[in-house]
Amino acid sequence: MKEKEIISNIREKLGIECLNDMQREMLDSINEPGDLVLLSPTGSGKTLAFIAPMLKELKAPNGKLQAVIIAPSRELVIQIFGIVRAIATGHKVTCCYGGHSVADERQSLSVVPSIIVSTPGRLLDHINREHINVFTTRLLVLDEFDKSLELGFHDEMKRILRRMPNISRRTLTSATMIDEFPDFLRLHQVRIVNFLADKKELDSRLTVWSVRSDAKDKLEAALSLLKSITPGRTIIFANHRESAERIQEFLVQRGVSAGLYHGGLDQQEREMALTLFDNGSNLILVTTDLGSRGLDIADVASIIHYHLPSSREIYTHRNGRTARVAANGNVYVLLGPTEEVPDYITFNDELALDNNHAPAELKSQVASIYFNAGKKEKISRGDIVGFIANNGGITAQEIGTISLHDHYAIVAVPRAKVDDILSRIARLKIKNKRVRITPIQ
Repeated sequence: MKEKEIISNIREKLGIECLNDMQREMLDSINEPGDLVLLSPTGSGKTLAFIAPMLKELKAPNGKLQAVIIAPSRELVIQIFGIVRAIATGHKVTCCYGGHSVADERQSLSVVPSIIVSTPGRLLDHINREHINVFTTRLLVLDEFDKSLELGFHDEMKRILRRMPNISRRTLTSATMIDEFPDFLRLHQVRIVNFLADKKELDSRLTVWSVRSDAKDKLEAALSLLKSITPGRTIIFANHRESAERIQEFLVQRGVSAGLYHGGLDQQEREMALTLFDNGSNLILVTTDLGSRGLDIADVASIIHYHLPSSREIYTHRNGRTARVAANGNVYVLLGPTEEVPDYITFNDELALDNNHAPAELKSQVASIYFNAGKKEKISRGDIVGFIANNGGITAQEIGTISLHDHYAIVAVPRAKVDDILSRIARLKIKNKRVRITPIQ
């Protein structure tokens, strides 16, 4: 693809007017031979930094697989896929990951894509089943390579790369310094693009608050904190799944629009949690450290450490969910009566909880409705907008974000009008198809 077309697509499809310094340097780097290693903190725009140069090196669609992007988590794959598909004009892009229908993926691979975005395990499975031939791959991106090694994907990646003898450029990304690269990567003429120094600039945009809880159980303190801070998207980090579930249940019982995200949920539940948080149906997302890396949710105003992070690295990654791009963010560290602050946490100020504080609005004005049909049933976003606007008693402008998946869709609408909308459309057909339409609680 030509650079002019890529930049135009980024502007029109993503709403990004210009590349930042890191993205610009990565795009210019492909004018020189050799492999690339991008070191960049979370929230800096690294996804676009490796996608733009990859697309510039892409040839016209030729019926062969040209590029493979491997990421360590399903969520990261989905996010990368969305960006690539939006700006890779004329190219077929396919994503593969665990929890996704193998049959759907196989069907999608029956027509060879130009680009595959996948987790390591699922890609290797498709290769072994001979659903795809990666022999022709010229461009390889290993996103969050350090995390992939940490999660134990060394052998999978090694076996995949054995099937790719024709790679002309490898691009690795990491949010931490990499001391040594495994031999199986076969890196040559490595150029390191290091933007980790920007961490100081990121820290300058964060205000870190200490918040004391009089009780060892911090549930009431967490609720009081939420009522005291500036309203906006907030992520609460807990160290264990059970704790995350307990916090979320407590908040919901008290009328807070809060979602839950952790590795014990199935894939659709996790996708649903991120969608409801992203579209504004839930103001709060309670998560384990699964949510500390790879999640690209815009406009997160605050991070709450319900439990102290277990390491400096985890603390950094948690905080990286806010103050993204050029925004400012607030970090709140809840401290029990006997908890000691690790030396890697430095506070800017202390916030004293005041239960008499005028509470913030913790119930979202947005709600979501569920359609049990999606792309595979030939339902488009335009179909859904027209269907609701023509039959649901609201205008197209009142319809919020539509998240369209293979076999379902989630639509954001005004919470106050949900019941009326459903009463009007629940029994109607969309595109002559009977579709189950239900509210998402």
